[in-house]
Order: sequence, then structure tokens, then C-alpha cells
Amino acid sequence: MVSDRIVPTSLREEMERSYLEYAMSVIVGRALPDVRDGLKPVQRRILYAMHELGLTPERPFRKCARVVGDVLGKYHPHGETAVYDALVRQVQAFSSRHPLLQGHGNFGSVDDDPPAAMRYTETRLAPLAHGALLGELAEDTVDFTANFDGSQQEPAVLPAQLPMLLLNGCTGIAVGMATNIPPHNLGEVVDGLVALLRNPRLSDEALLQLIPGPDFPTGGEIPVGSGLREAYLQGRGSIRVRGVAHLEAVQPGKGRRRRHAVVVTELPYQLSKANWIEKLAEQVNDGRLSGIADIRDESDREGLRVVIELRRDGRPERVLQELFRRTALQSNFGAILLALVDGQPAQLSLRRVLEIFLEFRERTTLRRYRFALDKISQRLEVVQGLLEALTQLQRVILLVSQAPEAARAAAALQVQLGLSPAQAAAVLAMPLRRLTGLERQALETERQELEAAQDQLHLLLDNRNSRVEALIQQLQQLRKRYATPRRTRLLGRLATAAPATVAEPTSSGRQTGVPVAIPEDGQLLVQADGQLRLASPLAVSRLQLEQPAPLASRPQPPRCLVPVRPEPRIVVFSAMGRIASLRWERTAPQPRALAHFLPEKLGGQADHPVQLAALGGSTTTAGLALLSDDGHCRWLKAADVLELAARSRSSGRTVTVFKLRPGRALCRVAACPEDVVVLVVATSCGRLLRLDVTPDLLQELDSPAGAPLLRLLPRETIVGAACCEGAGQLLLATRHGRFKRLPVGQLASNRRGDLGQIGLRFLERSDSLLGLWPVADHPCFTLLTGDHRSCRFPWEQAPVQECGGAGESLLPAGVELADVIILGEIAQLPPPLFANHHPSRRY
Repeated sequence: MVSDRIVPTSLREEMERSYLEYAMSVIVGRALPDVRDGLKPVQRRILYAMHELGLTPERPFRKCARVVGDVLGKYHPHGETAVYDALVRQVQAFSSRHPLLQGHGNFGSVDDDPPAAMRYTETRLAPLAHGALLGELAEDTVDFTANFDGSQQEPAVLPAQLPMLLLNGCTGIAVGMATNIPPHNLGEVVDGLVALLRNPRLSDEALLQLIPGPDFPTGGEIPVGSGLREAYLQGRGSIRVRGVAHLEAVQPGKGRRRRHAVVVTELPYQLSKANWIEKLAEQVNDGRLSGIADIRDESDREGLRVVIELRRDGRPERVLQELFRRTALQSNFGAILLALVDGQPAQLSLRRVLEIFLEFRERTTLRRYRFALDKISQRLEVVQGLLEALTQLQRVILLVSQAPEAARAAAALQVQLGLSPAQAAAVLAMPLRRLTGLERQALETERQELEAAQDQLHLLLDNRNSRVEALIQQLQQLRKRYATPRRTRLLGRLATAAPATVAEPTSSGRQTGVPVAIPEDGQLLVQADGQLRLASPLAVSRLQLEQPAPLASRPQPPRCLVPVRPEPRIVVFSAMGRIASLRWERTAPQPRALAHFLPEKLGGQADHPVQLAALGGSTTTAGLALLSDDGHCRWLKAADVLELAARSRSSGRTVTVFKLRPGRALCRVAACPEDVVVLVVATSCGRLLRLDVTPDLLQELDSPAGAPLLRLLPRETIVGAACCEGAGQLLLATRHGRFKRLPVGQLASNRRGDLGQIGLRFLERSDSLLGLWPVADHPCFTLLTGDHRSCRFPWEQAPVQECGGAGESLLPAGVELADVIILGEIAQLPPPLFANHHPSRRY
């Protein structure tokens, strides 16, 4: 009998068969992600197990050990370490660009610190995973398969509403093949999907404009063109990635001379900070890197910061160049877009990944529509049966009362009234309260709504164009809900030398040196204290400028944010009526006073910067209204200001644009878009003067000395000016913290020289108007208080009132208002005393 069970076979054939089975098991069951939902089997099983446990974002955290136990016992009979490692990676914000899980506890760090044991950590689903991966699971959108022992059912793929393969990327090593897909920005990927839906023949160049490159969770910089095209068009390529570093002067110790230092704030993706510092120290000790005196890790919860202090004879540019050349601060990311397509591994281009996902998304959408149609049809059948029974109520009561049992009653209803079995069952289960007139009306309303929904679903199922438009709307909603600013900056070219130089102050305090390599998506940020710095999208997003914030001491809020692409021309107006071009190309992540970027004649007490305006580039300003403190005004076209600023830039000197009377100063500059029709000027006494912007008025104001706009009372000053539309609104604020919004239409038109009208009534004699500002598209406005605190309010917090209204207080009693900031293309700069005497003051 033993010989009957022995089957002679070739060793070569058995090895080939066994190895192939093992290889396919690893490829399909463990190492490679599915192109449809972008998940490996273990990741998919973790998410599904947590979905079954009810660990939604609004529920409490649950121990990771419970989740791992469920995954092992029901779906994934492998080692617990593999499951826990996969869970941890989906929590880590430095590993996943869009984490699918939320964690509570120690889940490791960029220093390669291991996470705590699973019995200590807790987790739950992130909103993105709950809404965009698992939200449609109960609507028959995907097939389910039996688990390893046939006791449970699990989804073969999750009904992903977004291509997670691109959003979070993936790394995996299979048998004879590997995948290494970089993460991308959600907003850019959605833009690419929408463009392909609207134009399936979209060119590769247009697609690469929408999805220009990876977006790593740790930030960094990518030179455009460095392997990106090959990786996206062929599915394989090498992408150059480097960290972000800048040069600054640091104080080694009390009483010691300041030294130059290279400060690293972002590292390439998947680079361990601790290992990089260790290897860097080894190279310094071995003499392979010279000019470095000390290396300090000053990272904290605010972000990464590694300070590399230089020796006195160290050349900052050369040291930074050597760091990029000799260390992993600049490295290559080997992109391999390999994933499972119909259960088979395939190397895909970027376009093919998006196309396969869209095909999958259309199939899941069709199944969801059919599922919804079945549910609606079933409910509509029941509602129609109930309405039919209510129209023949007496007959129904007679049939039911005469039937000996429920089954006979159901049969009688079906025969006598023509009801279906489902309708008859619903009639028998109908409670007596359904017999009221209100309940009957509710059923009729429900029937109408169900019929309308049924018609809409039929339209979507029968018309692909309607389905495509619905899919585009859903993608745009997901983009609005989950998209975040890009973290990895794309540079126009790769600079092999240092991207910046340390700003050496001259005897006058002005900055010299070579301009910094500006990232494509960087923004120039003017702080509340008037200092300028270069901010990354990640740094701007951390400010949460679109969210309200309570009154508290916090870092300097921005007065102005200007994108560096397309290149803007930033013009600074001085108190003596002069302008100068701001040399913003020399900015760095560390804030510096505006005086360092201006000609030497600006910045003193007599002729200090008053206002800053961003012109050219993507700005919409067509003209500028300049007001002096004695009520005179001059109008300048934006094109003329740009021409004069260019002259100032080339000569290095200021240019006078407003000839002021002796002892007078420029106090306000109002930016006027092309469609502006009204100019409103405000005084400290609460008077408002409305002037309609007409060609005649502009001609009167177009002279070097300007023309008087209004007569000022004793001790009255001009506190604000705004250009706006006739249907717009103005925000008025007093020094005691009272606010209101005033419709411009409430103001009567005036002529030059008029007194105007009272726009706001003061409740206290000591109070006065601080200023007025046009209500902008930005959702919030920022308040700065006299005790150096700040807060943000949505526009709705300021009530809409007519002229003479006193407004409402938004600040606690006794708190003085110092300034109001509304982000836009123009910013009021702080007084020189404030800016010079409180350089490190924190609001």
C-alpha cells in the first residue's frame, strides 16, 4: 500500500513546480500591492478587521494587540511581528504620506527607534481610510472570498475611492522582483484623475504638469527632470532627492563669537536621522569632511533641526556642497511602479495606474448604483403597498379580521388587493399609528422621494456621461476634504553647489551674498513684526491660517503670504513717499528684518517702511491709492509702480513717487483691483468718506503731490483706506476691540473735501477707530493685541450693521487691540519702534 502512494517524479520538475508555487504565493499573497486599492493583503486585512471591530475615527482607541489578534485568527495566519509592523507603518506620519490609521502611544520615530510593544499602543481608523477606503464596503461594491479556513469572509479588494497606490506608495520585495512606488500629493493625483476623465487622450506632458513628482511625508527637494520622466512614462527610474538645509549664524555659547552653521530641517525619505548623524560624525572624525566643529541634534516636537557648526576657517558653501556629495543628504530614490493587475505582476506607467484605477472605480460605482436601486425598489414596493392598503382600509380590516391566521390573511390580501408577498407582510406589520392622516402624508412624500431617486439612478446606470460627471464631483469633494499642501518642493534645476550663502552683514547692516535657491512652491512670509522669511508649504500648513484660533501667545502670525512662482515684484512704500524693490531672492527660512533686503536709505526712524505690496506675477492689482496723514491722496497705476521699482532695483536707490508737504508722512496705501468702483477712507473719529472711482477723480489724483480728499478735524488722523466693489463689505475695528461689518452700499457717495459720515459709534470717549479693511475671500482675519497675543476669527463673528452701529466686542474686557491682519496682496507694516525694539517678541 505504501508503494501505491509513492509517485515517481523528476527532481527538476518538482523543484520548478514548488519554487513557482512559493514565488506566486509570495508575489500575490504577501509582497506586492493590488493596483486597484494600493494595498498588500496584510494591510487590507488590518483595515477590514478594524472596520469589523467598529474602530471608526469617532470611537475610542483600541489596543493594537486586539487588532493583531483578530487579523491573525481570522484572516492572516502568519507571524504577529509582520502584522504589527504593517500596522505601525500605516500609523507613522513619516512613513505614510496619508496615514490610514491613527495611533496613540509610541510608534517609533525618524531615528529608527522601535515602536512600543503592541500591548501598550492603541489605534483606530483614520478619516481617510474610513471614508475613502471602507465607506462603500456594505454596498456590494466588491467581491468577498473565504478566508484561509473557510470560516470567515473577507473582501478580495477594498472599494477605494482614491488610488492609494500613488497616494501612499509601496515598498516590497518578492521573489525575483521588487516594487518601490513613491507617495504623491492627494490634490495633484485627483487633478490628474479628473483630467483623464474629461479627456482620455490627455497627453503625457499635460499629465506630468498635473502630477509633477512625488510628495514625500518628510519633505525634501526634488529637481524637476531628475529621473521623473523615465519613472512616470516607463514605470522605472531613479529620482534624485535631497534634504533641505540653510546657512545661518549661531551663538556657540555666552560671550563667544558667532559662527556659521549649516542647519538641516528636512531629510530625504526613509533616511534615519540618527544613522545619518552617526555616519556624518564618522566622516568628520576620519578627516573625510573638513571645516566642521560640532554637530548638534536640536530636533523637538516643532520639527527636525540638525545644526552643523563650522570651524572659523570653514567655508559654508563648500561644506554644504560636501554634505550633498558625500552623505545621504542627497540620494536617489529607485522608483519601480510594479503592482498586481488581475492577479499578475506588471510594471506600469503613471498613466496606466490611473487608467486601471478609473476602470475599477467605474465598476464599483456601477455596482453601488445597482445596489442602491435594488434597495430603493424594495422600499418603494412596500410604500406603494401601504398606500394601497390605506386607500381600502375598511376592506383590509375585514380581510384580516376574518382570516384564521396570519398566513391566510397575507394570502387574502394578495388575492383580493393584488399585493405582493412583501407588501402583504408590510401591511400586516403596520402599526395602528400609520392610520393617521399625517402618517399617510409622510408615506406619500416618501414615495415621491423614492421615485425621484429611482429615476436618478436609472439615468446614472444608462448614461455613462452622467456617471463620469458624478464621479468627478465625488473626486473633487474628496480633494476638498482630504487634500493637504505639498511637502516636497520641486526645484527647477539641480544645484551641485550650495543653494545659499550666509548673509554677511555690511557696516550698515544690509545683507550681501548670493541669492538662495528658491523652491518652486515656496512662499514669502512677512511676519507681524515686519521680518521676512521663506516658508515651505508644510510650514504654512502648520500655521492653520484658515482655522479660528483663541486668544493666546503664539509665534509671529503672517501679515502677508506671497507665492514665489510666478515671480512677484514686491514694492515697499516708505513714510517719505518713496518706493524700493524688495530683493526677496535673498530670503531664507530664518526671519530677517526688511531692512536687510532694502536700499540703505530705507529703514531709519525718519523714513521707515510703511506698507508692502506684491505686484506682477499672479496678483490682480491694477492701481494704488497713496494717502498722507494730512488727507492728501495720489493715484498710481500698478504698471507705473513696477517700472519705477525696476529702476530702483537696478540703481539700488529709492524713487520718490509722492511729494509730501513738509512735516507730513505717507500713512496708508490701498490696492485697487481692475473692477474696483469705490474708494473709502476712514479717520480715527469714525468718519468714513466714500468716493466713486471715476476717470475724472483719477485724473485729479494723478499728480506728484496728489490732491486733498477730506478735511481733518483737530487731533484727527487717517487710519485706513480701502478699494472695493459697490456691493462689498468693510470691516471696522476700534482700539477697545469692537468690530462690525458695514455694507458699502450703506455709505452715501461724497466729493473731495467733504466731511463724510459717521460709520461707527463709540461707546467710550477714550475709544477710537483703529482702521477699516475690505472683507476678503480668506476665511479668517487675525487680531494682534497690545499685550502681544493674537487670535483668529471667521468673518461671521463680526456682525453686519448699518452706519452708526457700535459693533460688538470680540476681545475680553480690558484688552487693547493693536492691529488687524487680513492676508492679501498688500500688508501694513508695524511702526519702526515696535519692529526694532521687540525683534523677538512673540504674539
